[in-house]
Amino acid sequence: MSGGDRARYVFRLARLIQERPRELACLETMDGGKPIRESRDVDVPLAAQWFFYHAGWADKLHLAFPGSKVEAKGVIGQIIPWNFPILMAVWKLAPALAAGNAVVLKPAEQTPASILYLLEVIGDLLPAGVLNVVNGFGVETGKPL
Repeated sequence: MSGGDRARYVFRLARLIQERPRELACLETMDGGKPIRESRDVDVPLAAQWFFYHAGWADKLHLAFPGSKVEAKGVIGQIIPWNFPILMAVWKLAPALAAGNAVVLKPAEQTPASILYLLEVIGDLLPAGVLNVVNGFGVETGKPL
């Protein structure tokens, strides 16, 4: 997929977050116990901004590395910790998707709600197989990633 096409997808992901700030903030707060004000005013807006930022890089990666062949690495395994779950997920998802990689994401078993909701919202936006989720407990689930 071209950089311009990837940019459109990643830009749309940012807009999806902006369209559902209340739901994402409430889930982030209920799951992790942080104040709603922090989820609403910091975590969710920063998640959208991170996607916007990387959408801008998707078609410019060749400019950042002149003389190099910039290409996707393939499938990226991402394990998300329990703290700041939505931000941690977006910090990993946005650059991987902007660079053209597929992702297998494993949310923390303690705080999966906001990430699973985000992935539900993304739904069929991305081509099949680009974004995958593995849920589970302990080392047995995360070690293969």
